[in-house]
Amino acid sequence: MSNFKDILNDRFWNYQKSNFPPEAGFFERQFVPDGRPPVFTRNEAWRNVLIDPDSRKQEKDKLLALIPDGERHKWFGSMTSSQAMALSILGNLAITNSLQQLSDLNSDEGLPIFGEARISSENFSMEHNIDFLGEPRQTSLDGYISGIYQIAIECKFTEPEVGTCSRPQIIPTASNYDQELCKGDYSRQRSRKERCSLTEIGVLYWRYIPCLFKWKNDTDLSPCPLYKNYQLVRNILSVGVKPDKSISANHGHAILIYDERNPSCQADGNILAAYLETRNALLEPKMLRKISWQKIVKNMRKKKLLPWLTEELDLKYGF
Repeated sequence: MSNFKDILNDRFWNYQKSNFPPEAGFFERQFVPDGRPPVFTRNEAWRNVLIDPDSRKQEKDKLLALIPDGERHKWFGSMTSSQAMALSILGNLAITNSLQQLSDLNSDEGLPIFGEARISSENFSMEHNIDFLGEPRQTSLDGYISGIYQIAIECKFTEPEVGTCSRPQIIPTASNYDQELCKGDYSRQRSRKERCSLTEIGVLYWRYIPCLFKWKNDTDLSPCPLYKNYQLVRNILSVGVKPDKSISANHGHAILIYDERNPSCQADGNILAAYLETRNALLEPKMLRKISWQKIVKNMRKKKLLPWLTEELDLKYGF
């Protein structure tokens, strides 16, 4: 992992030096290649998004509005931000009505990446909230395609994990420590009535999981299958369950987009392990698919889609 990040950080610092004047003051640190990536200041974090230099203000505003300031992650201004990178790629494809041109791409499993979904700039959104799973903090999908057939998109870049459950990681000083701490097993703990700490507070994951997965909700499981696979399971539930609480494996599917250079996405890596465990547990494995950013960008380049963007993606990210 360190070599992967070291190579990327070297690229990022060179990109910063070549593309941004030092006197502009866009960065928290102007040029300090010390193993950490360049980070834009909060007010300049939007510059971390690749924007067509020939675009009009209206087009630029439309792109940045896909992830408004309040929905941006804490490290959106870091060049390692998967959110900023996803906005650069998926966002630019969406606002130029080019996203549907990727429909001929197949996932790593050989399935159409968009399946039966109808793609347009109108039915694509980013940081889309799901409000029917009973969550105190709603599931926010990196990318979402709405319609009769829906797609939830999870975007990864340099992350070491796909997204784990937070309950085993509650610190002793947290207000919910006594009530919600979990040891990572699906079993009754700390005098709770339910096997899942989240079920105890009204979250509905385990009501629906047996309808889409091989996992049962009436028996102890160790470790809990959501512990390491949490984000992928939530994304699948977001398209497998409708707001009216109906459930079907034919409503849609989830896609994991990843960087194939990331060791966590390779053999024995945490992201790949979580992906395979989750997919193997599905009653309909087609509900989860994956594809690399490299494969997407290669397809764009082949079709001459947004050539300015593919050139910048090569310079900044090495895609």
